[in-house]
Amino acid sequence: MKIAILDDYQNVGLKLANWKSLPGKHEIDVFTDHISDIDPLVRRLYPYDVLCVMRERTPLTAQILERLPNLKLIASTGLGNASIDVEAARSRGIDVMNTGYASTATIEFTLAMLFAVARHIPQESASVRAGGWQERLGSDLNGKVLGILGLGHVGSGVAKIALALGMKVVAWSTNLTKERAEEQGVGYVTREELFRQSDYLSVHLALSDRTRGFVGATDLAMMKSSAYIINTSRGAIFDEVALIRHLEGGKIAGAALDTFESEPLPAEHPFRRLPNVIATPHLGFVSESLYRTFFEDTVSNIKKWLIARVGCAAKQVRLGSAQTAKRA
Repeated sequence: MKIAILDDYQNVGLKLANWKSLPGKHEIDVFTDHISDIDPLVRRLYPYDVLCVMRERTPLTAQILERLPNLKLIASTGLGNASIDVEAARSRGIDVMNTGYASTATIEFTLAMLFAVARHIPQESASVRAGGWQERLGSDLNGKVLGILGLGHVGSGVAKIALALGMKVVAWSTNLTKERAEEQGVGYVTREELFRQSDYLSVHLALSDRTRGFVGATDLAMMKSSAYIINTSRGAIFDEVALIRHLEGGKIAGAALDTFESEPLPAEHPFRRLPNVIATPHLGFVSESLYRTFFEDTVSNIKKWLIARVGCAAKQVRLGSAQTAKRA
């Protein structure tokens, strides 16, 4: 078997799991870079029987899968992967397997981004490195309103910590009920109230056809000019053009963004230069413990898949032998 580990930016995949435990001998290649263009991507992936993919970094669409005749298994990290066309894969006899997941890393990172925008930590650190000293006044979080768009596992975890900090937490999403919000100690508000009240707006929606471009110019126009956005979910949930215009025009104070519509973020993208934006390279889930879960589960999944294939092949041999004996 030829196995490829894709988009392993930190080059840790082989270190965090026991790949030698896989039965048989296999050729494993690790790719630490990312390819976006389809033709060079297909050329790279063409030889491999197994692709180990990290979240949605490399989409595997029907267009790509139909050009990978050797592919037999996609081992994806996380409970699901919206960038894999599972139906197209299975129609071609390609199995898709997923790993465990925990929200802890993203919850903690969201709070880190909240502190960073409130106290201007990256800008003040840059000032010190440039020979300067204090330049800005930070903001207390105690007493401020944290609006949460999407009160699921991550959103409710963020809410719990924010409440402990003395923040007033309100939430809204399409499927959220008042009862569910109250169970979390969170105020239930309308969509309009969420954007109007929030001093900090934290986004925790799953990306789907319904939520793509979900937050647009109308929503942003309702926000306070002193408000900040924190997005550790998915960049495409925002109308990116509208968000850039509001940030450039100072219509909102700033944003801490960990996810983007196009990743890696293009070199000339405005989010790389806007002074009121903290941009990080999709680090929300990037922690040693979660990566260890990802890669250990990936190895376990491949092992189960290989053993199942061997068992299936042995069964076919036995059936063939039985049929031959019966004819004789």
